[in-house]
Amino acid sequence: MKLSIVIIFHNMRREATRSLFSLSPTYQQAATEDDYEVIAIDNGSQSPLDPETVTRQGPNFRYYFHDTTSISPVEAMNLGAEMARGKNLAFIVDGARMASPGLISASLQALRLAQAPFISSLSWHLGPDVQNKSMLAGYNQTVEDELIERIGWPEDGYRLFEISTIAQSSRPGFLGGMPAECSWLVLPRSVFQQIGGYDPGFQTGGGGLVNHDFRNRVLQVSGIYPVVLLGEGVFHQFHGGVATNIPLKDHPIHLFKEEYKRLRGTDYSPFPCPNVRYFGHFPTTARQFLAN
Repeated sequence: MKLSIVIIFHNMRREATRSLFSLSPTYQQAATEDDYEVIAIDNGSQSPLDPETVTRQGPNFRYYFHDTTSISPVEAMNLGAEMARGKNLAFIVDGARMASPGLISASLQALRLAQAPFISSLSWHLGPDVQNKSMLAGYNQTVEDELIERIGWPEDGYRLFEISTIAQSSRPGFLGGMPAECSWLVLPRSVFQQIGGYDPGFQTGGGGLVNHDFRNRVLQVSGIYPVVLLGEGVFHQFHGGVATNIPLKDHPIHLFKEEYKRLRGTDYSPFPCPNVRYFGHFPTTARQFLAN
């Protein structure tokens, strides 16, 4: 098993159906069920996923219900890493994110570039603006369903770029360096174990800045080889998320920063990554997101 993908869900039955299919061998190009596995963890949902929603995607899909009252996904992510059989690990902390069709294949290829690669893709929000703003103009799940239907998804998954806005953490675009938050990341299991996995101290909603912290700690590992994928990404569906689907004036970022400072003893800032490598291709629909 080359790669184990851990994806976390919490009260998102609608979104899970698309996200899981976008990771399936049916949808993913040039990747087979023998190349990777998907571990879908339901993190204490009040309306849990139907296990068949997961397992029908292929024999390489597993479902696990994590019985918890925590509003943070950190424990579930570390649990998924323990369950994984792959030499390399990938994480999608927010299960509302759909994958582009070549995401897994490109990641598998990039893993061969070095002994200790750290691979990330950029992230987008479905809709005409980042969802913290578009929701104020009426963007919701119904509008989103209509957008996705309009492009004929899943026939051509790269058309998701046509109906999406790049996330703030992924700006200015593909050639803009390693994003401050990695919504899709891949690394060797050995590196994950070396840094001790995700820090369980991050207990605010959605894990707060746990993704940012994980990125920073990985980039400080000796010999790490950072890679940003070109032409691939993950696309956030509207689901009422604690950070992505709340007006900016009500955003809990101050709580996230306070938690980070309490855990790290310093204010948060992205760890510099001047030596990032770029790997991939550019489907026509993605070219609008090239950095200047």
